[in-house]
Amino acid sequence: MLHLVFQTPIETAILERFAPGDDVVFLESSVLRLLEKGNMRAVLTPLLAQNQLHVLQEDIELRGIQPEELIIGLKVIDYPGLVALTVKNPLIQSWT
Repeated sequence: MLHLVFQTPIETAILERFAPGDDVVFLESSVLRLLEKGNMRAVLTPLLAQNQLHVLQEDIELRGIQPEELIIGLKVIDYPGLVALTVKNPLIQSWT
């Protein structure tokens, strides 16, 4: 399953719905919560062991965030990468 997370702040109840192997893409303002020095690092880092966590490059650039400022292990993808994830995952859940 592919989870598209737009929500900010990111509710931990949403994170608990990710099954092992799910792909997750953080979009729009949710990327503001993905900083290595932020409070979501402790919550998201364990998820990296069982999920692929992605962030849209255009969304971090728009907000002035450099890839090296993100939680270690997050994958920065572009729009073609997002399309590839939607093709890979027939089930998509949006969290707004």
